[in-house]
Amino acid sequence: MTALAPPPTPVARLRARGRVRGGLPLLGPAFVAGIAYVDPGNFATNAAAGSSTGYRLLWVVVLANAVAVLVQSLSAKVGLATGQDLAQLCRRHFPRGVVRGLWLQAELVAMATDLAEVIGGAIALRLLFGLPLLVGGALTGVVALGLLALQRRGYRQFELVVAGLFAVILLGVLAELLLVHVDPGAAAAGLVPGLAGPDSVLLATGILGATVMPHAVYLHSALTCDRVAAVDAAERRHLLRHQRIDVGIAMGLAGAANLAMLVVAAAVFGGGGAGPADSLPALHDGLGAALGPLAADAFAVALLASGFASSGVGTLSGQVVMQGFAGRSVPLVLRRGLTLAPALLALALGAEPTRALVLSQVVLSFGLPFVLVPLVLLTRRPDVMHELVNRPTTTALAACATTGVVVVNAVLLVGLAT
Repeated sequence: MTALAPPPTPVARLRARGRVRGGLPLLGPAFVAGIAYVDPGNFATNAAAGSSTGYRLLWVVVLANAVAVLVQSLSAKVGLATGQDLAQLCRRHFPRGVVRGLWLQAELVAMATDLAEVIGGAIALRLLFGLPLLVGGALTGVVALGLLALQRRGYRQFELVVAGLFAVILLGVLAELLLVHVDPGAAAAGLVPGLAGPDSVLLATGILGATVMPHAVYLHSALTCDRVAAVDAAERRHLLRHQRIDVGIAMGLAGAANLAMLVVAAAVFGGGGAGPADSLPALHDGLGAALGPLAADAFAVALLASGFASSGVGTLSGQVVMQGFAGRSVPLVLRRGLTLAPALLALALGAEPTRALVLSQVVLSFGLPFVLVPLVLLTRRPDVMHELVNRPTTTALAACATTGVVVVNAVLLVGLAT
């Protein structure tokens, strides 16, 4: 009897559809991780930077986005190569004391992340509907749970909804950009590295923390580790090529959104120091006064989409962190409550929302070395990555990026101390 041919693998079935139809289902994880790069913290730090320093920190946004592309590519690759997320790999390959330290700081970063996302959603609901900040923060948390409930129907529906919210954010900020008058010479000068006084160091660090988000690194590796099963090295390389395309598109769009945010703030407020864009509500009002109420509403809708989407993605990231480092999970409602509590407490105590947003991004920047160093160490190991191990040049670039992050944080610490 003639032996029956084995059924085609999932990758083979996708490839049989053709380059476009077979490639589209492989896109999506980077857009979920990419929400972290256009969250309310980005709105706050970019608005603060543009209104206080003009276009001078555009180069920081470009550099941070380049680092984000590299980091998210490595994160996607480590999940694809090992079938495990970064937190699980840390628990497997690092000493127990190191793992506990990484877990603790990851949970603190998750709280700082949720602070930014919930406050951003609360501000947007107040701008659009006049809701009190505390009520808006609680509503943002509830919407995040509803968004996560989509995962029970499969990862694709969740990815499509998140991508739709991503599109709302992008369209909102780009619409603002089309309405303002940009000074091309000043914008070009802002691409040349340089700082504009001590406060710009804090803002630059906040931009870095807001753009290269620690929790997105853990999440992206989890989204790619078991999404499509590969049976051999050739299939893994095929998936890796599409993951790089996914990262390139998502991070490119996120970078464009961040640049647009800063440019709009700089164009409207002209780098006027402690001017009217010291807060997101003030930026909203300034946009309305300069460009009309529709422009202000577009900003608020984009901020709302950012708060809702990033809050759901942040909760999912926290679940990945706990499962990976501790080997256990908690119900999403409990997880949502644990990370939501500090944000609601800050709102109840009357903390200035935009200032809290910017400071939360600085906390995220301090958390970056604790995720970047393990990522570089693991992706350079052949016994972990096998045929997808980093090339020496990739490891060198990642090491330089990590060193740069550590140096920026050290400079900020010295500045705050003196």
